[in-house]
Amino acid sequence: MKQYQRSMVIILILAIIIVTTCASIDNEKKSTGQIFLYGESHGFPEIMERQLEIWYDYYHNHNLRHMFIEFAYFTAELLNIWMLSDNDDLLYELFNEDWFDAVPSVSYYLDFLKTIKREFPETTFHGVDIGFGYWAEGKLFLQYLKDNNEQGTERYLLTLESIEQGKHFGRTDDFEFRVTKMTENFIREFDRLLDQNVMAINGAAHATLGFYNYNVAGRTDVPTMAQRLRLRYGDSLHIEDLSILVSINEPISINAPIRVDIITINGIDYEASYFGTDFTAFRNIVSRSFWRLENAYEDFKDKPTTGDFLPFDNYPMKIELNQVFIVDVTFRNGTVSRLFYRSEGGYWRSTPITTGFIVE
Repeated sequence: MKQYQRSMVIILILAIIIVTTCASIDNEKKSTGQIFLYGESHGFPEIMERQLEIWYDYYHNHNLRHMFIEFAYFTAELLNIWMLSDNDDLLYELFNEDWFDAVPSVSYYLDFLKTIKREFPETTFHGVDIGFGYWAEGKLFLQYLKDNNEQGTERYLLTLESIEQGKHFGRTDDFEFRVTKMTENFIREFDRLLDQNVMAINGAAHATLGFYNYNVAGRTDVPTMAQRLRLRYGDSLHIEDLSILVSINEPISINAPIRVDIITINGIDYEASYFGTDFTAFRNIVSRSFWRLENAYEDFKDKPTTGDFLPFDNYPMKIELNQVFIVDVTFRNGTVSRLFYRSEGGYWRSTPITTGFIVE
């Protein structure tokens, strides 16, 4: 018995040593810098202007040089190459005509980036998102690394990793996977800077403490990126939400429908005002088409919800209370999903939303 007790004590001591050693190693690797994280609604010039003002102060008055952005690793690396060039050819190769067709606000991003290159030339970008654009920017950066004999280097391996992250998400649409990898990518880039302070720009949903309070694969307990960073870095993480600078209640909109169709649901014909199609680069979606069902709210107000929602600023028209909408989503594999939403006064983090529901 005594032998057994001695063995257990030795095992316990070894366990404590291992845990302490691991904690010590973890602390040695952990950056001692500060993170200034800013949440945004993507594509609004008012927000970008404010971000440039903030970066001016950090850059000139506090000697910050590293900006973390919600792009893939390889996209940020290409931007860093462009920052050192004497022209904008690479920038326009990244943000080509396909971007202009898909993202109407891309001209604001171009102005934002050009301003950084012109006024803050020592800025280094760090991409923390998974490999969106692996078929374009990822392929382009891999070719650049091959042309410069950098196969097998860390940059090459990180590019392959980012591409695989993008491909996996494209196959699975696993949002929790994306958030986990975004956080890991952020930590990797931040910790390698050791003691340097950084500014980070992410969508407001990622820059909020707590949990994503919408349905993620049937769950509502998925911690946000900011929450995961807070657990690791504590009070070294500072957060400010810049999305409040814009009025999401009144997005740029088309007030008159392009045409009026007839759509039959459960044997009833409804007038459906069509407001157009947007072409998006979000996830594995190619485009979304929007209809408003006229005088239909009473027929659908009690239909069961799906757990899905769509913020007002996603629609190309103004939204009023007690309306019903159809959104046809076309995916990269050619499939089309018809989704139904109603405006019933719901909000998500102070943002008005339409609520998804089942028609049958």
